[in-house]
Amino acid sequence: MPSVDTLIQTIRTTGAGASCTPDLAKGPWEFDRVTGYGPGSSMGDVIPVGAPRQGGLPEEYRLASNDELHARIRAAKETLGSRVVILGHFYQRDEVVQHADFLGDSFQLANAAQTVPEAETIVFCGVHFMAETADILAKPTQNVILPNLAAGCSMADMADLDSVEECWAQLEQIYGTEPDADGRLPVIPVTYMNSSAALKGFCGRHGGIVCTSSNAETVLEDAFSRGQRVLFFPDQHLGRNTAKKMGVALEQMPMWNPRKPLGGSTSDQLQDARVILWHGFCSVHKRFNVGQIEAARAEFPGVRVIVHPECPMEVVDAADEAGSTDYIRKAVAAATEPTTFAIGTEINMVNRLAAEFPQHTIFCLDPVVCPCSTMYRIHPGYLAWVLEELVAGRSPNVIEVDEVTAVDARLALERMLALRPKPMPGDPAPASTAHAPAPRSREGVADAVVASGGPVGSTAGSTAAAPIVEV
Repeated sequence: MPSVDTLIQTIRTTGAGASCTPDLAKGPWEFDRVTGYGPGSSMGDVIPVGAPRQGGLPEEYRLASNDELHARIRAAKETLGSRVVILGHFYQRDEVVQHADFLGDSFQLANAAQTVPEAETIVFCGVHFMAETADILAKPTQNVILPNLAAGCSMADMADLDSVEECWAQLEQIYGTEPDADGRLPVIPVTYMNSSAALKGFCGRHGGIVCTSSNAETVLEDAFSRGQRVLFFPDQHLGRNTAKKMGVALEQMPMWNPRKPLGGSTSDQLQDARVILWHGFCSVHKRFNVGQIEAARAEFPGVRVIVHPECPMEVVDAADEAGSTDYIRKAVAAATEPTTFAIGTEINMVNRLAAEFPQHTIFCLDPVVCPCSTMYRIHPGYLAWVLEELVAGRSPNVIEVDEVTAVDARLALERMLALRPKPMPGDPAPASTAHAPAPRSREGVADAVVASGGPVGSTAGSTAAAPIVEV
């Protein structure tokens, strides 16, 4: 199975297949000085003023061949040894993932790094909010580096602190601030892990909590036990799909558009709300539609359709299953008979699954190659550059979250960690029903997550494939 990079270059040279833009065939450094998220699924999204931008990548890395870049990365890793750990997200290109010490989703990776306490530097091959979370959980002596500062996230950018605080103020005018007779607060804020550190901090200060796509239902159950309503941001689709699964009526889930008075709803609609959904979405998962599922079923009778819960509701309803990246990976791995899978998530992960499990037929629901724009900003050239800078004693692109924000964000993370998530199909039974609250410290939060999933391996200093993180 060719990598997504190879597919894109093949489309460019032969015209066989389709990509969402020919710009994907260019080096990402050609867009470092251009306003926007870059080519790919988010290229039509409006980037906020002041979003981080990457300075120019030195010419030697832009002109180097792939073989040369890979050799330089391996040499720098060998020189740095245990002083550096490289984290690779599921949605990263194969040419970067091959150098990762750990492979997983954002929260898994942030905590996997804590199993390597001797690492002075964490190089996060992901996007900005992921590097922020890693910094929140890292030891004070560790630096977190993002190889390309332009690797942001359009969904995370759709909910900023000022807009959320303005929304909160309007909701307080409607609901007040006093708990009801059962002690439940008028509204509990819940932020998806795919959000800025500032919004995690907001949740920490206001009795709120963080969720992942794996534990969103467990988190909402907790929020409903403590509050009459939930304000869910930034992804409307994860919030809607999760609440609908829990039995919340669609009319009790008004959308909050920060550009409209009262978010575009009436006061009565907000009074009747159970979940207030922020007007945000993932541009990767918004590309999937029911027509693609119907086409897959027509071509492959008996196909098993699995989509990510960031997909629109009608897509989740039409699929056979919906689950996080970890759920999707485990579902494929658990299939004992040759199976045809149509998967609705980012193309790099789908292609990697197809290569890893050749006994199955695995393809992306979207026939157009259109990777995550901002994940695609991380290229072996940037990885080689930051590693060689570290060898030279310099630390570029360090991501730092101020301690005031970090303290509040950890509190929201701790509330999540204190919950016992619902077991997924095939998960082993828990060893104990006891679940102590997570300690309130950098080390405590990280240790609690790593301990919850058992030991995590490392390939630092070896040529073995990066282990999948289990947390």
